[in-house]
Amino acid sequence: MSDKEPSFTIGIEEEYLLVDPKTRDLADEPPEELWAECEERLGDLIKPEFLKSQIEVATGVCQTIDDGREDLSRLRKTVADVASKHGLAPIAASTHPFSQWQAQQHTDKERYHVLAQDMQAVARRLLICGMHVHVGLDDDELRFDLMIQASYFLPHILALSTSSPFWQGTDTGLKSYRLSVFDELPRTGLPERFDSYAEYKRHVNVLIKAGTIKDASMLWWDIRPSTAFPTLEMRITDVCTRLEDTCSIAALFQCIIRMLYRLRRDNQRWRMYANMLINENRWRAQRYGLDDGLLDFGKGAMVPSADLIDELIDMVAEDAEALKCSAEIKRLREIVKHGTSAHRQRAVYYQSIESGMTNEDALDAVVDMLIDETVMGL
Repeated sequence: MSDKEPSFTIGIEEEYLLVDPKTRDLADEPPEELWAECEERLGDLIKPEFLKSQIEVATGVCQTIDDGREDLSRLRKTVADVASKHGLAPIAASTHPFSQWQAQQHTDKERYHVLAQDMQAVARRLLICGMHVHVGLDDDELRFDLMIQASYFLPHILALSTSSPFWQGTDTGLKSYRLSVFDELPRTGLPERFDSYAEYKRHVNVLIKAGTIKDASMLWWDIRPSTAFPTLEMRITDVCTRLEDTCSIAALFQCIIRMLYRLRRDNQRWRMYANMLINENRWRAQRYGLDDGLLDFGKGAMVPSADLIDELIDMVAEDAEALKCSAEIKRLREIVKHGTSAHRQRAVYYQSIESGMTNEDALDAVVDMLIDETVMGL
């Protein structure tokens, strides 16, 4: 490992759904003019996603979370401004409250044609959006080692981000139904464990040589070494409806990576637990979000989410100070206290039902809330 401390730069990708504010349904055929103006104003920071009703944005390489917030605010605002010219609006939610995946069309790009042909109905059901966070780590061995250690924290991060309680007009009972859809794909979930980066590469090359995958970007793990950048990429999270939630969660991942680096630098490391145990917490985060706590493997007991997040905040306080994101880390307590997008979506829905609205009108009210919160404070 190099003696030079990593840059710990940060980059954030978000995926949005484009909706018609009048019908509240997805825009399954957004006009080409919308894409042309977005690309003219944002360049390569914006691109189409698998489905035509999706849009993906990505910040540049940011030195601090303040830089990331500035980039994301501009990206969200630009997408909202351009979409409004065409009678549309973006929503930052990992599922649409009622739209049907069968009605969607995939984007006319070779990569997506191959995905649709290869995965069939599993791919066609991918009416989901996520958030990915990249943290700069130049050293391959370091990146791979910290990826394995960071897996422990992925359920905690997922629980803070949930925004997909509804699927095709039904309350699924899950805070992150997106993950249930995504897990139908192969090569998803927690990362495989190898003794070295070289061993990981050898296994990837077996799949590439056999023609099963084109490259390692088709390993859709919850966390992975990026193939495009010298970064560790966290992919487990739902997209956050509120921009400030995105910033706090991205800052938390950045701080966790720096904390694990500090341990390694001091010849220590985070205790390794079997994926069987981590997957139990992954499921609990997917099902309950912040509502029912996670397992403390050492204690063999359930611990409330508020206590776990308090412990995390204390654990990375030194890193938050160094990375200039202490305010964002402390704000995680606000997410625990007031809930995620999934909580607010359900609250709007059931309050609407109790006021006498039909199921359809209540779901429309959820979409209206998502439209408003996506551009809140921009």
